[in-house]
Amino acid sequence: MIPASPTLRLLCGAALISFAPVFVRLTPVSPTESAFYRTLFGGLMLAAWVILRRTPVERRSGAALLALLAAGVLFSADLAVWHRSIWYVGPGLATLLGNFQVFLLAVVGIVFFGEKARWELMVAIPMAVLGLGLIVGFEWQSLDADYRWGIVFGLLTAVFYAAYILALRRARAASPAGSIVSDLMIVSLVSAAFLFAGAGLGGEPVSIPDARSAGLLAAYALVAQVVGWLLISGSLPHVPASRVGLILLLQPILAFLWDVLIFSRAFGPREIAGATLAIAAIGLGSRPRR
Repeated sequence: MIPASPTLRLLCGAALISFAPVFVRLTPVSPTESAFYRTLFGGLMLAAWVILRRTPVERRSGAALLALLAAGVLFSADLAVWHRSIWYVGPGLATLLGNFQVFLLAVVGIVFFGEKARWELMVAIPMAVLGLGLIVGFEWQSLDADYRWGIVFGLLTAVFYAAYILALRRARAASPAGSIVSDLMIVSLVSAAFLFAGAGLGGEPVSIPDARSAGLLAAYALVAQVVGWLLISGSLPHVPASRVGLILLLQPILAFLWDVLIFSRAFGPREIAGATLAIAAIGLGSRPRR
């Protein structure tokens, strides 16, 4: 039974999506393939939800449809680079880097929407950089080439994810009466189409090797693309904004924990201090405006 409390639903959603990078590492397919099947299976599951629940699919304005198309393209790019980051630097660090999107969204608000630069952001950005340095080390050239690429892909994840959020917000603003479930369905299927095309251009076969992989990919889509985000999106309007940011920090914290427990990530005092500092910076940077 789904918990009745919106706060508890939000906690459950954040905990569920923390398993997303674990599925990516456990499934023996390429990063693009796992992203494709996440969005394809997730989009089909959301379509089944819309049909079974008889959720009305309202007509969207041209601006809303264009924004949803852009959101789908950006989400496909986000997953493509994030999955590669997971393979190169592990689920914990890749997820942490993706959550740096809070700083990019804050900067966009200041530059393009005339929002006031808050002291929290001025403190949080250097905190995040210092935390990242403590985790990976400050000697860039001494890092393995794949590890460096993993960091780059993780930072690109933050860029594409921030742009995806802005596009989705634009779609919701243009057609606020539209169902969020049908919006996510459209975005998922658009993302699947672009990931399929990207796999073809890159010469990557889009195939499922065995039944175990099929089960993992279906579980990945169900947990991350459907149930996790439905719990989060359904509870956000009913949870105070000051509490939302803190609760969503559970995702990178748990992703780091799964990385240590499941994949035996080496984690000493310096890495612990760096992760703590970076997560605190994300929490500080995501505090709502008064």
